[in-house]
Amino acid sequence: MAEQMKPSGIDWIGDIPKSWKVKPIAYMTKSRSGGTPDRNNLLYWENGTIPWMSSGEVNKVNIYDTDEKITTLAVHHSSAKIISKNAVMVALNGQGKTKGMSAILRIDSACNQSLCAFSCNAGILYYEYLFWCFQTMYTYLRQMSGDDVRDGLAASYVKKQKIPVPKYEEQQAIADFLDKECAQIDSIAADLEKQIELLQQYKKSLITETVTKGLDKTVPMKDSGVEWLGKIPEHWDVEPIKYRVTFHNGDRGENYPSKSELQSEGIPFINAGHLEGDGLNMDNMDYISEEKYRIMGGVKLRSGDILYCLRGSVGKNAIVDMNQGTVASSLVAIRSVRISAKYLYYCLNSHIEEVQRYLWDNGTAQPNLSADNLGKYKICIPPVEEQMTIVEYLNNICSQIDNLIIGKRKQLSTIQQHKKSLIYEYVTGKKRVKEVR
Repeated sequence: MAEQMKPSGIDWIGDIPKSWKVKPIAYMTKSRSGGTPDRNNLLYWENGTIPWMSSGEVNKVNIYDTDEKITTLAVHHSSAKIISKNAVMVALNGQGKTKGMSAILRIDSACNQSLCAFSCNAGILYYEYLFWCFQTMYTYLRQMSGDDVRDGLAASYVKKQKIPVPKYEEQQAIADFLDKECAQIDSIAADLEKQIELLQQYKKSLITETVTKGLDKTVPMKDSGVEWLGKIPEHWDVEPIKYRVTFHNGDRGENYPSKSELQSEGIPFINAGHLEGDGLNMDNMDYISEEKYRIMGGVKLRSGDILYCLRGSVGKNAIVDMNQGTVASSLVAIRSVRISAKYLYYCLNSHIEEVQRYLWDNGTAQPNLSADNLGKYKICIPPVEEQMTIVEYLNNICSQIDNLIIGKRKQLSTIQQHKKSLIYEYVTGKKRVKEVR
């Protein structure tokens, strides 16, 4: 018979088996945060042999090596102390989704101050079981800290969190079971991700071939005079896009919206984060009031404008179907004048855009492009009627490819959700590993 359940008293855990306990992590572990030796002292870094882990490396799950090494002198004269292998490393802050992620340290290593290491008390808490607990706590930890990159997790907060604690032997059995099951799920997910990547590459290659060679393979060809374009149809031209479009920036002056002026409805105020896939993600759109929109300078969007990212995620773009809205300073609106907007959009989503973006990118650590350099991008210009024929063809074939990608992404999302549910159910005892009941 199945064991009776009891309330755990913890919202994210829910009911647990009657024989299980709930205890704070601090009662079953020893924890330590790290530090970063002085970067200006070469004696701490040059020819270092001691692994030193950064928070960005928690996405590896198992840490067998680190990107950087420090010297023995650094260990003796900084807060970056050696942590023994089998510690569970938790990121207290970091870019993107890093905060709250965890990994198992499989080597002796030091770490930076953005990580907290949890070494489990032998025979009381199994380190791999603790890792799986942190995996299912990820969203909970981020929500409790505000789920903002700028709001780091406090090590003291993580330590006091309570987790379900079965007998040690069952912890080991749960960890072994999840290792095996999740490895199979990860393999399937990796295969789906590869299929999505190949479809995306095929789509871009198809677009590139079409906007540089056309659809009629029997027409005479000529040398374009541009290395990355190669031969093009004899009746086509090659021009910088600035001769065919106008560029429109957002307001960069005193009327630029502050964070407090953004609202949940009104006139769209679009930033680079809203450019997603092949269009705009309206689910997390920012809005400004009509009054704010009226007094702002800069672009007032029209249907058919192409939004192009000049800073950060340079090259990300989308074509809009709206006649109200404006953009953040990281974007520029490209308005077609003597070219089909959708044909230009396809050119900007081809390999010829990639080549020129890397050529003109004037950023250093932060990718950066000017509208002036964007205007120098050279593209093939077929007659208007042929542009429309190409657009119709690409609309049809790209729609088919996109539908395949959407299907693969749904499969990927389903299997990722299954993995989350599986971990949660076994870590909280909703399902049991049979042989240790």
